[in-house]
Amino acid sequence: MYRIAPVVIMLCATASPARGGEIYLRDGVTDGDTFYLADVALHDDDPALQSWVSYSLTRSTCQLQIGGENPARASSFECELIARRHLLETWQEQQSDDSYDEYLNELLSVEAAGYLPEYVAHYFDRKGWTLPADLQMNAFREWRRKQLRGHKPQTRWIGSWNYADKVQSASGHR
Repeated sequence: MYRIAPVVIMLCATASPARGGEIYLRDGVTDGDTFYLADVALHDDDPALQSWVSYSLTRSTCQLQIGGENPARASSFECELIARRHLLETWQEQQSDDSYDEYLNELLSVEAAGYLPEYVAHYFDRKGWTLPADLQMNAFREWRRKQLRGHKPQTRWIGSWNYADKVQSASGHR
């Protein structure tokens, strides 16, 4: 764990009571007002895993900033784009000669070509998102056909959402 270690340690310490709690699902998605980082984030310094930790922390922080009754369901184009940029920055900082991740390397090629915003809009667009008017979707479509054949977009959450009051009451802490 490199530059994000203090944040990871702080969130994992906060998440410890969640071990005895339940994870709430609605429509196959975890709900909640608090994001709990998975314990594996503390114990495994694999560059790909830590890159996805960076993504998870960035996106969940952005979702909390959006707020609302259920931050776990908050979503915006900007949140996804910023989180994917952090994912790639961490991957570039932490990967070594012996580390390889097909998806992250493909995503680096998308960013190098200048199409990360278009990639996010194409693969992750959600109802209610406001997309920038200057997206080059036609150019991305052409580039994608040549450069991303058989590509499968991924999101690997390293943690889960839950309700803080439920976790505290389940663990006996208040």
